[in-house]
Amino acid sequence: MKIVVVSAGLSSPSSTRLLADRLAAATLEHVDAETEVVELRDLATQIAQHLVTGFPSARLAAALDAVAAADGLIAVTPVFAASYSGLFKSFFDVIDKDALTGKPVLLGATGGTARHSLVTEHALRPLFTYLRALVLPTAVYAASEDWGGEGLAQRITRAGAELARFPAAATAAVTVAAPAAQHAGPGGAVDVDTAAAIAPRSLTGAVTSVDPAEGFVTVPFEQRLAALRVP
Repeated sequence: MKIVVVSAGLSSPSSTRLLADRLAAATLEHVDAETEVVELRDLATQIAQHLVTGFPSARLAAALDAVAAADGLIAVTPVFAASYSGLFKSFFDVIDKDALTGKPVLLGATGGTARHSLVTEHALRPLFTYLRALVLPTAVYAASEDWGGEGLAQRITRAGAELARFPAAATAAVTVAAPAAQHAGPGGAVDVDTAAAIAPRSLTGAVTSVDPAEGFVTVPFEQRLAALRVP
């Protein structure tokens, strides 16, 4: 399993990078995985050039390929003007439109005040839902006063456990069947990745199961969440 961490922090050291690292560490407590960090601050000029020319540099192309090939993604941004930063958005503007389809994504954000805590829900979650990613239930926002607090540590632990368990849970939620001939492979079976990609999502971003008799069946949110809870 490979986890790619995208951090859009601008300073060094950065609270955004710190949150990203802690989310990655929390994930690795529950799964044996390889991690790679994409620091957008180091790619800012190349991202801007790609937006203008349409051609990525070798270094930016490697970062985009890493995100596309990842089994899971951790994406963390600082809050600017009550939303994600322009650098963060620009990176996901240049990524291939299908790169995040069916990919579990753990969201994080940092800001100076708790008043921006819903940025993960009104800005980040819609962005990744549009990109057809599978956004995890727990998103982590860290205000300046949260650092060192028990509440932040608990949210990080919970979110990391969700990302570690999500690939297995998502696979279990998708029955390998043939709801439609156009999506069927040899012997009438549907590839798991294809089923996850074409299955409709509920408002929470959860995948639905595929029932051979009824087609797509929505899995209740509580049932999905129960499968991801830490024992």
